[in-house]
Amino acid sequence: MSAKDLDTETSILHGQFSLLLENLSIGVFTVDVERRITSFNETVQRLTGLKEDEVIGKKCYEVFFSDLCHGQCMYSEAVKASGKPLAFDIEIQDESGGRRHITKLVSPILSSDGKVTGCIEILQDSSAYSELLDRIRYDEHRLKLILDNLDIGVFTVNRGGHITSFNSMAETITGYQRQEIVGQHHAKLTGCDRPGETCSLAESISSGKTLANLHRRLCTKDGRNLPIRANFMALRNEAGNTIGGLETFQDLSLIQQLNRAISNKYTFADMIGKDGVMQQIFEILPVVADSEANVLVEGPTGTGKDLLAKIIHNASRRKDKPFVKVNCAALPDNLLESEMFGYVKGAFTGADRDKPGRFQEANGGSIFLDEIGDMPLSLQAKLLRVLEDKEFYPLGGRELCRVDVRIIAATNQIVEELVREKRFREDLFYRLNVMRLELPPLKERRGDLPLLISNFLKKYNITKGAAASRIAEDAMEILLNYQYPGNIRELENIIEHACVLCQGEVIERRHLPLYVQTISGHRGGETIFRPDVVEARDQRERELIVEVFKEHRW
Repeated sequence: MSAKDLDTETSILHGQFSLLLENLSIGVFTVDVERRITSFNETVQRLTGLKEDEVIGKKCYEVFFSDLCHGQCMYSEAVKASGKPLAFDIEIQDESGGRRHITKLVSPILSSDGKVTGCIEILQDSSAYSELLDRIRYDEHRLKLILDNLDIGVFTVNRGGHITSFNSMAETITGYQRQEIVGQHHAKLTGCDRPGETCSLAESISSGKTLANLHRRLCTKDGRNLPIRANFMALRNEAGNTIGGLETFQDLSLIQQLNRAISNKYTFADMIGKDGVMQQIFEILPVVADSEANVLVEGPTGTGKDLLAKIIHNASRRKDKPFVKVNCAALPDNLLESEMFGYVKGAFTGADRDKPGRFQEANGGSIFLDEIGDMPLSLQAKLLRVLEDKEFYPLGGRELCRVDVRIIAATNQIVEELVREKRFREDLFYRLNVMRLELPPLKERRGDLPLLISNFLKKYNITKGAAASRIAEDAMEILLNYQYPGNIRELENIIEHACVLCQGEVIERRHLPLYVQTISGHRGGETIFRPDVVEARDQRERELIVEVFKEHRW
């Protein structure tokens, strides 16, 4: 090819290249090896405020060394980079005098034999993106300020369940810092990966429904399971597509502690009774409370064993320490041990953290073992060691745990019979039976009934705002003659039932439960049923059924 043909072809290629540059929405200019500007498209003219005829043929560093190049030769940097494009974020002044954020790409132009023949520089106006990023950062900062000033915990997750934000109150409640929990799966907090656990957050995300005021548990960094009240909702983008979820939660542990503190502040004045057996208990109760001896409380269900245990604790030197109750009959054998003595991480499937037991929680205070007669023999040996040595091994643990607790046990069974039947360890019985208190059934202390009835009536006047202040004679006769197989607890329930139904000042027979209304008297330990009362009740029920049929035209 002749030199003339080469010049012609080069001229054609240059024209095509210039036409291509003019139709680009990005700014492009080129320089040769002498760093003279050889092309300068319309977009770069608009971005820089310079005209093509003003810059073509001039050295690039003479045109915008201090602005576009920021005092640094991009050409030299690109050549040093062995032909790799370089990217720079810069700020320039446009033709209107405003400032623009520019992303600048610089790449050398190589000939067919690999020699540098010039350089191409591409300018992309990123002002809109920068403004958007600034706005997003501002909105995020404002949202963070709002969330961090809420008095409830808040965290968000993506569709995969991984935490994306975590406010300050969530840090305070859980003990986790946001930098260590963001990116983790929310199951680390909610424990919903454990067998049998339901995941309300996942349910809300999948269904799109908001779940409100649910009582749940939250796993803290130190291994505690906090009671919380939580709300769950799905998060959607502008298109309405679900992009994740949000959980807000309130720590209920303090509220529960306050409720327990209020309910547990029972004193000697809360035990009511003029009966001789009760008076004997009242006489020795201060001495029992002041000692450190273990206490065994016996009595039928509903006689007030729980109340007596709380009074003993509140009158003791341990009153400012925890009072922890364990119902030995409420849990299956395989769970009772871990509930009482705790477990270590890895003790069984799902034990992903250490969990203290009730004995650790009661350290320094008192532990109330209700229904002790139902405790399995396998656990009785472990309890005996706690009584003797004040130490035990948590489930799966190898390190002894020492505790200082006073044990108050209660049962509605006769422990001596359990010992004879080999269902209760004799040595454990003697350890517990240091101080023994026996509460009689209510039918054996009938002289206390008027006092108890009056006390419960006053209680519901105060706590429930009941209007009733006295009881009609026929209703009182029924109450005094009833046998109360459920003891004091049943009596209290009957009075509460009557207070709910009674809208006036006087509780009448009709306000009592139907099964109690049939009682007329007591003779020789037998409950006497009055046929006329039963017939009247049945007649009233028939009338009500007929009225319903008529109302619905049956």
